[in-house]
Amino acid sequence: MKRVILLIIDSCGIGALPDAEVFGDPLICNTIKNVADKTGGLNVPVMKKMGLGNLCEIKGVAKNDNPIASYGIMKEVSHGKDTTTGHWEIAGLVLEKPFRTYPNGFPKEIIDLFIEKTGCKNILGNYPASGTKIIEDLGEEHQKTGYPIIYTSADSVFQIACHVDTVPLEKLYQWCEIAREILTDEYNVSRVIARPFETVDGKFKRISGARHDYSVAPPKDTMLNLIEKSGGSVYGIGKIEDIFVKSGITRAIHTGSNREGLELTFEAVKQEAKDDLIFVNLVDTDMLYGHRNDAVGYKNALEEIDKYLAKIISVMKKEDLLIITADHGCDPTMPGTDHSREQVPVLVYQENIEAKNLGTRKTFADVCATILQYLDIENNLGGTSF
Repeated sequence: MKRVILLIIDSCGIGALPDAEVFGDPLICNTIKNVADKTGGLNVPVMKKMGLGNLCEIKGVAKNDNPIASYGIMKEVSHGKDTTTGHWEIAGLVLEKPFRTYPNGFPKEIIDLFIEKTGCKNILGNYPASGTKIIEDLGEEHQKTGYPIIYTSADSVFQIACHVDTVPLEKLYQWCEIAREILTDEYNVSRVIARPFETVDGKFKRISGARHDYSVAPPKDTMLNLIEKSGGSVYGIGKIEDIFVKSGITRAIHTGSNREGLELTFEAVKQEAKDDLIFVNLVDTDMLYGHRNDAVGYKNALEEIDKYLAKIISVMKKEDLLIITADHGCDPTMPGTDHSREQVPVLVYQENIEAKNLGTRKTFADVCATILQYLDIENNLGGTSF
């Protein structure tokens, strides 16, 4: 049975797209290269064998004349640099109309409607902010008043942070569902995100495992729907189910960390093939390190992923196809804490396939085309197979 393992290293960009400055990003942004330079180099022997060092100069990752995987770079066609836009294009859905962003906070009519429908009486924040910084600044006031902390970023997100002892998770999730209903049509917000936090050793700390994303539903079919309609199975690990609003996902597990997601992936690959596509998002690189300007943490996360790749490859079947890529950039060495508009690397491994240079691809949708072709499913979504 043919099976594909699609591993998304969230935010692992590899150089600015030509229009990066339009998105407020310098042309020198390059998440993986700059992380390596900043931290003294990467120790990722598996990705090195796959040809990662052939894509650009990455400290610690030498070029490989005989890589075990095909390697290339992909450009994003969709007008965005967020998780939803990147994942949707990977799955064959190119956005013609970008999601709206709110660099000055959300307008009064949105906030008033949110307060009215939730009954929360008032809100705190309502400006672009780092998620860790805003709970540090407003957490105590939130606990005193019970008002939710609302914030956004350079991406199309409406984030709600609440302390679990002040606002129970069930109420936070309910408020997010109400916000999701409001932020459609002309408001066109990509994601509403529940950001629960707690007090640990006297400091506020976000609870990653209880985060929940409420994305807008895909307006058209993606490769996930085509796989499902063909009678296949799609297993979403991490926030995949949230990104696609369960559309085309036949089973899913949310994760609280990269390690948990990698362990689940390893266990799924080790089993007899019962899923046509194992679709994994590893979010720590983005959420914990990219957005917090933590290059050392980013490096450590990449090296942890690489160690698990050795384990995953060791249990892959001969018919398994492994694709490793990313959805956008989030260069922790650049000013600010937002995503960066970048190209992404792509590595394609299978025991029976001869490795080759895939060049620079015109769209992330080439991943979709490759997967559908490999699974013998008719592709009406576009893209060109590797």
